[in-house]
Amino acid sequence: MAKLPGVTITGASGRMGQMLIAQVLASEKLALVGAVERPGHAWVGQDIGLAMGGSAIGVTVSDDAQAAISAADVVIDFTAPAATLAFSTIAAAAGTVHVIGTTGMTEAEIAQLAPAAEKTVIVRAGNMSLGVNLLTQLTKRVAAALDADYDIEIVEAHHNKKVDAPSGTALMLGEAAAEGRGVKLAEVSDRARDGITGARQRGDIGFAAIRGGDIVGEHDVMFAAEGERIILRHVASDRSVFARGALKAALWGLGKAPGEYDMLDVLGLNDAR
Repeated sequence: MAKLPGVTITGASGRMGQMLIAQVLASEKLALVGAVERPGHAWVGQDIGLAMGGSAIGVTVSDDAQAAISAADVVIDFTAPAATLAFSTIAAAAGTVHVIGTTGMTEAEIAQLAPAAEKTVIVRAGNMSLGVNLLTQLTKRVAAALDADYDIEIVEAHHNKKVDAPSGTALMLGEAAAEGRGVKLAEVSDRARDGITGARQRGDIGFAAIRGGDIVGEHDVMFAAEGERIILRHVASDRSVFARGALKAALWGLGKAPGEYDMLDVLGLNDAR
């Protein structure tokens, strides 16, 4: 039997980390070879299966990211911007495919991935679900079809542990809407409304963030004009949709030329851009 491509998961103890590990273990196309946590974390040194409350699987949680990533064909990374940048350097040196689901990265931080992408494959997306990426394309097309008489508002909701706002998905949708309109999101983004703000600026793209309970992820893109509203919506009820997308990206990236890619590439939707 041919050896399966090996995967290392960073942020192993997190919600997404554990979901990714479960999905890799259930996969018939990938094998878990590494799990990474920060130095000093209680899980370091434990078998990841036992740490997650199950049976031992023979993979020990490590705080040596360089060793764990270098031993893998793919690293799947849903952590934090600073950690992701550090992992990108390691992955580039090892030639390991780097699948990035980390959100909250600034434009400057994203730009810092470029040197790594010259040496290895990076697949990065604010959201890795098929549905959200289809929603992104719909948002772009509707925005291109409607003029600025239609105000664009993006409303997102997530669980109360999420640390960044607007969500990476909301920003991805905002970028799609701005691209459809032929403008730069940075020039029309409206994220802060409190107090006497004055009337809404024509052509702006507004954002609102809701945080509460265990909401996995909900995103509405509203096009509101006099007399009508068009609302495009995606609701994720199970975090596994993101993990399954990440595994799809991991398999797709194997054997590709070094460079920066996204889920539109993975899903073959680039012609729709």
